[in-house]
Amino acid sequence: MSALSLQQVTVSFAGRTVLSDVTLEIGQGLFIGMLGPNGAGKTTLMRTVLGLIRPVGGSIRVLGEPASRGNAAVGYIPQLRSLAGNMRLRGWDFVASACNGHRWGLPILSRAARQEVHWALDMVGASELARRPLMETSGGERQRLLLAQALLGRPRLLLLDEPLISLDPHHQHGVVTLVKQVQQELGITVIFSAHELNPLLAAIDQVLYLGRGQAALGKVDEVITKPVLSRLYGSNIDVIRMKNRIFVMAGDVEVEKEEHCHHA
Repeated sequence: MSALSLQQVTVSFAGRTVLSDVTLEIGQGLFIGMLGPNGAGKTTLMRTVLGLIRPVGGSIRVLGEPASRGNAAVGYIPQLRSLAGNMRLRGWDFVASACNGHRWGLPILSRAARQEVHWALDMVGASELARRPLMETSGGERQRLLLAQALLGRPRLLLLDEPLISLDPHHQHGVVTLVKQVQQELGITVIFSAHELNPLLAAIDQVLYLGRGQAALGKVDEVITKPVLSRLYGSNIDVIRMKNRIFVMAGDVEVEKEEHCHHA
């Protein structure tokens, strides 16, 4: 059984076809880096896996079951989540807030739920953040708390939508390393979307690159090539490898860096 299977999937959003007749299969226990230009469908694909968007055509199976809302086997950190209303909450209370409502159904946490919060904080190395208000934490520390939230219920598939946005290179490295450690310790599948490949290179097993309604999935050396990326971008792309880094170029412009700047 695969972690995620798409069979001839077409997805439209806001009147535009984002994915067109895409077929792919992601095995369990893999760390997948998902990349592609703005508007390629990275967030839309995650929302479709979560059952929040219905495909126009084809079928999606998540851990052997049709994609559906509220699947406890899928954890999710959405893109650019605003924490403004929670800045006075302690780390423990912030993580525990995800236990209310759809997960546990009780306004006062049971003993089992409290234990789950402690487990999640410990899993991401954030136990020392439990007593600190969010306003006293760094961007990297808040990502730890968001990851702890996403681990409640012990999902088998974890979706992270652009968690490196607004982080400096040091904190980017810390987040990627932490997610890799959690993924390996729990044996789960991770799909980690980003605008740049290089921060993920040391962690990922495969790359999923989206562009122009299409998708390419495979090892980095199979996907990050001139022919594949030129097809996905619809223009001539060069791939330059230098000192354990990979640069995706359109002429003299570094495409991924340019996309990131426009996105920010």
